Amino acid sequence: MSGTRSTLEEPRWAADDPVRPQITGARWYALWTRSHCEQLVHDQLAARGFSLFIPKIDVWSRRAGQRRLIQTPMFPGYLFLHHALDKHSDTEVRKARGLMAILGESWTCRAVVPDEDIEAIQRLLHSGLPARPHPYLREGQRVRITRGPMADVEGILVRSNSRKGLLVISVALLRRSVAVEVDCTMVTAA
Repeated sequence: MSGTRSTLEEPRWAADDPVRPQITGARWYALWTRSHCEQLVHDQLAARGFSLFIPKIDVWSRRAGQRRLIQTPMFPGYLFLHHALDKHSDTEVRKARGLMAILGESWTCRAVVPDEDIEAIQRLLHSGLPARPHPYLREGQRVRITRGPMADVEGILVRSNSRKGLLVISVALLRRSVAVEVDCTMVTAA
């Protein structure tokens, strides 16, 4: 079973596709929600035309004595907005029920999530490799995957044995990380 999925409203376009829409000044922002309100906020803002991204992972859950696979947000309490924020759109986003805040000081100084972080998460989701939440790491060796479905993705390698390791992809702004098991022979120092 695939360990990851995503909710992304806008279609994936090739970088060189001439039909690809150009969103001038659009950047990635992190939205902090009330507990378990990520989808509620997503649905409201998507209905207003905003482009949103909720990376999700499959986890086992036990309810009523039965185990089943359910999808949960990769970063509980957060989702990502791709938009060129101005005062009007910032106000519209903040009207969403269940939203606590857009990370940053004020509408003129919002914290931006680097494109590389979002691209690494999207590559992880599209790789089909099982992923699981992992504690955020400040220290550790930064590595780059050299081949396979995660080629050129950078993260922090945490060795679990001589051949397999965990690649931790972190979003510093959220202070959250996700880990995927990788073959240690396919990594090089970044």
